[in-house]
Amino acid sequence: MHDTIKKEIYTRRSDRMKIELTQNPQKEQEYRKQAADLVEQMTLEEKTGQTLFEAPAIPHLGIRSYNWWNEALHGVARAGVATVFPQAIGLAATFDEDFLERIGDAISTEGRAKYNMQQKYQDAGRYKGLTFWTPNVNIFRDPRWGRGHETFGEDPYLTSRMAVRLIHGIQGHHELYLKAAACAKHFAVHSGPEDLRHEFNAEISLQDLYETYLPAFYACVHEGKVEAIMGAYNRVNGEPCCGSSYLLKEVLRNKWHFSGHVVSDCWAIKDFYQGHLVTSGPLESVSLAMNNGCDLNCGNLFHYLTQAVEEGMVQESRLDEAVTNLLTTRMKLGVMEEKDPTPFADFSYDMVDSDDMKALNLQAAEKCAVLLKNDGILPLNLSSLHTIGVIGPNADNRKALIGNYEGTASEYVTILEGIREAVGKQARIMYSEGCHLFKEIIPRSDRRSEVRAVCDASDVIICCLGLDAGLEGEEGDQGNEFASGDKPNLNLPGSQSEILKIACESGKPVIVVLLSGSALAIGEAEKHASAILAGWYPGAQGGRAIANLIFGKKNPEGRLPITFYHTTEELPDFTDYSMKGRTYRYMKQDALFPFGYGLSYTTFQYSDLSVSDSCLSEKGITVKGHLSNIGAFDGAETIQVYIKSDLSDTPNAQLKGLKKCFLKSGESIEFSIFLPLTSFGLCNEQGEKYVLSASYQIYVGGHQQDHRSEELTGTHLWHTEITADQTYLVPLM
Repeated sequence: MHDTIKKEIYTRRSDRMKIELTQNPQKEQEYRKQAADLVEQMTLEEKTGQTLFEAPAIPHLGIRSYNWWNEALHGVARAGVATVFPQAIGLAATFDEDFLERIGDAISTEGRAKYNMQQKYQDAGRYKGLTFWTPNVNIFRDPRWGRGHETFGEDPYLTSRMAVRLIHGIQGHHELYLKAAACAKHFAVHSGPEDLRHEFNAEISLQDLYETYLPAFYACVHEGKVEAIMGAYNRVNGEPCCGSSYLLKEVLRNKWHFSGHVVSDCWAIKDFYQGHLVTSGPLESVSLAMNNGCDLNCGNLFHYLTQAVEEGMVQESRLDEAVTNLLTTRMKLGVMEEKDPTPFADFSYDMVDSDDMKALNLQAAEKCAVLLKNDGILPLNLSSLHTIGVIGPNADNRKALIGNYEGTASEYVTILEGIREAVGKQARIMYSEGCHLFKEIIPRSDRRSEVRAVCDASDVIICCLGLDAGLEGEEGDQGNEFASGDKPNLNLPGSQSEILKIACESGKPVIVVLLSGSALAIGEAEKHASAILAGWYPGAQGGRAIANLIFGKKNPEGRLPITFYHTTEELPDFTDYSMKGRTYRYMKQDALFPFGYGLSYTTFQYSDLSVSDSCLSEKGITVKGHLSNIGAFDGAETIQVYIKSDLSDTPNAQLKGLKKCFLKSGESIEFSIFLPLTSFGLCNEQGEKYVLSASYQIYVGGHQQDHRSEELTGTHLWHTEITADQTYLVPLM
């Protein structure tokens, strides 16, 4: 292991024995006072300049220029070489919060190494700072949303756990400095449609707001100690998010006591008067944003703040507060001084996309893949195969590895390349692209005969289908086929279904490898294919990971962080933000593949399960049990705990606890999962959270509590009933 990485691991561990910065209000107040002292010495124009993402230097105060705009969704993005980890939705599929902190730590290690290199050469532009606008904790409520793959899925609890631990990894555990600054976005109630976001008003009940859309943000603030919050483009109940008195002042500052800084989404403030039509122009717009708590403008309209203060539309004291917030963050990062005082100053550029990082990336891609179906064909026995057919537009599609908001890896391994590497000379690989990723078959480029020939000649067919970030992504960012970034439906695009049909009708075993960032309607594959493996956008090492899983070098362990539906006809209107009928928590019908579901090559057995008490109290409940790997393969199980109130008109059983456990074949362990009182809380129509006097069902096992999961796995969850003899007000959010 690289000496510098060893040093970083040692530093991180030793720091945990001290009071880390995010838990030290005294040290934060010291930074805040220093920042406020600097603000007192600034002119009005100098203060205004610091509220723009390209903050200029103030030489007479010793303040260097700083560009706040940087991204690190699944690795340091858009600034040259960096490790490209699996897309966020894939990382969520690991259901492994400890591993997410390792990923966050790796990202900030590379971020510091790149920052140090860039500073050495006076390169301080966009994507060169240490303020990462990540994670995206919006709820993936509708599979049509193009940016859903940037999120951790559809469940508030899973999203919270993944986000908190990623933030811990990014920001680090030093007692004096942040390793980097994370930013939870997009606050709040933001998940499409993309082409309406600059004018859209999300109408939402307080019950859904506090039950679904806010919990992950609260967790990021309360437990994650996230340094920044980014507002969303849309309005919520009439107020533009980046200027919302309710969201930014009442909730974020007053209720949650958030002490970091708030940044607008990029050029979102101009939407106030151009799209939302709630202000008359730039001056009124920047006043609305600043007065309601937005500190930093990703855009250029905050230039108007000087005029706004001079005309009395914004109090200078509020501008002082905003600049103090921003300088405090920079002090926490140690980027205010000419000479870097942090323990990260010696992080060298050779740490970027190193062999150690590639190994971690490969592990991430292996962990995120979800085995959706297996009739026993997987893992493939290479010794019994002479010819392997690899077909489909995603077999050799590098773009399908990476998703969006990506960096540039030093090496990419497509599925085709990974299979070739794994097989070597032991079998022949026959390949056909089969069809274009999304264009319909054109007679002159029809490759159906080639597909048939490959299928006829092969012992097994690996059919690589799905999407890439050119088909789902952010509006205006990807130049995608569907223009807005959203998917019009859940179907495989173009002629992919025809290719799949040819493969399945060949009579040969068909393994479908699905690369996408969202759910697809793959009912035909579920009916006719021998196996289905969902790889998401698995990162630069994705093809190597897929091959390792197919040939049994690794055992699949991923679980679905989203629901796979049969069709969009099962869903409410895309613009309807009510949760009724959406996600596993509120749907009534069986899913094609349910949230929390995933198969393994081995078999896990639960035994001796119990709860600490049959009556719920303020102390919460602890679930205990034994888990055994009784199969022939080493593997990892995701223990999932779901809770369902017996009261009418309440959500389906909801995920409220999880634990990732790796067991060798024949190994058994004891486990315990604590469920605090808040796990049993439900929100009323006023957005207040109560644990009501009622009975509650607790379910424990490797999937959610639903008929379809039991049908697919052949297993039933252990469950017990507990009661709450009184009603508790939960003082959260």
